[in-house]
Amino acid sequence: MSYGFPRTTVGGVSLPRLIIGTNWFLGYSHTSLAKDKFIKEFQTRQRIVSMLATFLEYGIDAVMGPVASELEEAVAEAEQQTGKRIIRIYTPAFELGADAAPEECAEAVLDRCAAAHATFCLPHQMVTDALIDRRAGVIRDINKYTTMIRDRGMIPGLSTHMPEAIVFADRQKADIETYIQIYNAAGFLMQVETDWVMRTISEADKPVMIIKPLAAGRLLPVVGLAFVWNTIREQDMVVIGTTTPGEARESIELSLDLINRRIPNNELQQTRSKNSLK
Repeated sequence: MSYGFPRTTVGGVSLPRLIIGTNWFLGYSHTSLAKDKFIKEFQTRQRIVSMLATFLEYGIDAVMGPVASELEEAVAEAEQQTGKRIIRIYTPAFELGADAAPEECAEAVLDRCAAAHATFCLPHQMVTDALIDRRAGVIRDINKYTTMIRDRGMIPGLSTHMPEAIVFADRQKADIETYIQIYNAAGFLMQVETDWVMRTISEADKPVMIIKPLAAGRLLPVVGLAFVWNTIREQDMVVIGTTTPGEARESIELSLDLINRRIPNNELQQTRSKNSLK
C-alpha cells in the first residue's frame, strides 16, 4: 500500500519531503566508536532492504548518503523486490589538492557517483566547507565542480555544516539546485545559534535538505520532528536515519501527523514509572 508522502520539486525532479538517511545503515552514530561498531555489526543488507521497503510503502523514494557499495547494493535489491525506483542523492568526498591520488580526485569520484546512478550529487561538507572563504565571502571553485557534476548528467548541490555556504552560494548565483544543512532543536553540530540557521534556511534561494533533525538520537523523535517540520518551508525536506523498519514507520507517521497539524496518537513506550498515568 502506498500512502503518498508530501513532495516537493528540486531541479525539476519530484522528491519526497522526507528523505531516507543512511548514517544508521553505515555506522556513523555521532555517539561513540562502540555505537558505530554496533550499527555495523547489527545491520545487514537484508535489514537495510527491509527499511528501504518500509519507506517505499509511503512513497518515500529518495535516499541520501555517501557513494558506498554496500548502500548501492541494498538500494538495487530494494528496487528489485518492490519494483519501485529509488532516487539517489549522493554526497561524495574527494581530495582537493593537486597531489591527490588518481582514485580520490574529483573526476574519479564523480565518475563513480554517475556510475552508481546518482540523480543528485552534493559534494560532502569536507569538500564544500574547505572551499569557503569567509574573508572574501565566496565559495571558491564551486562552479568548477558543479560543471563537472552537470557534465556527468547529475544535478548539483552542496552539503555543508556552515550556514555561510548557503548565503555565499546564493550571492554568487552558483549553479546549484539544493543545499544540505544541519538543523535541529538541540543545536547539535551547528556552528551558530539555531535561530540564525532558521533564518538562513527561510531565506535560501533553493530548497534545503535538513539533516540531523533528531541530533543523532539526542532528541525524542516527536520533539525533533515537531521542531523542524514547524520551522521550515513547504519546499524544504527532512532527512531521517533509522535503525529498524519500526523506527522508520514511527518517524514517517509522526511526520505525517505533524505536517498535517495533528497531535500524534502513536503508541507510547511503556515503563513501570508511567503506570500511574494510565
